Amino acid sequence: MKSVRQWPLAAVILTAAFFTLHAAWIPLKAELAQYLMERTWQQVLQGNPDAKPWPWADTRPAAVLEVPRLGIRQLVLEGASGRNLAFGPTGLAPVSENDVILSGHRDTHFSFLQKLVPGDTLLLTGINGVREFKVSWTEVVDSRANDLVLQPGTFRLTLVTCYPFDQLAAGGPLRYVVTAVPPS
Repeated sequence: MKSVRQWPLAAVILTAAFFTLHAAWIPLKAELAQYLMERTWQQVLQGNPDAKPWPWADTRPAAVLEVPRLGIRQLVLEGASGRNLAFGPTGLAPVSENDVILSGHRDTHFSFLQKLVPGDTLLLTGINGVREFKVSWTEVVDSRANDLVLQPGTFRLTLVTCYPFDQLAAGGPLRYVVTAVPPS
């Protein structure tokens, strides 16, 4: 009879373990991907532009985004696929262009955006070198009413993530936007 009473407790423990592992999966996958992307980035820098982080990957690192004040270093992935956002920030414009927009998930790679303040230094390193930017402003915009527009000839780095940062459900129309320009 005692073992019958233990079944509900065992079921609760197993359910809690399942949900804990499920919640930890996304951040763990994000960290593992950055590790694999780092290895691939080093191969790209050594002259292997076709290096892949894993055999079936449809993306590869295109740049490194750093925030020295916060100790942040994120590998930026090619393309703007939502699927690739699970592995790191993605570029909506080639990093060789002057006007660059990067997007990332608010609860993993771009959670640090909420700590950025005007004047913070951002470094964007591509295969052609390092470009420095200073945060000019941050804002919350409604994606239903505002579009991000690339402006050829404009020197700007824009970082975008969902907002608010502590929202339980993913998605929603609000975006947190950080705009940075080269230091004057």
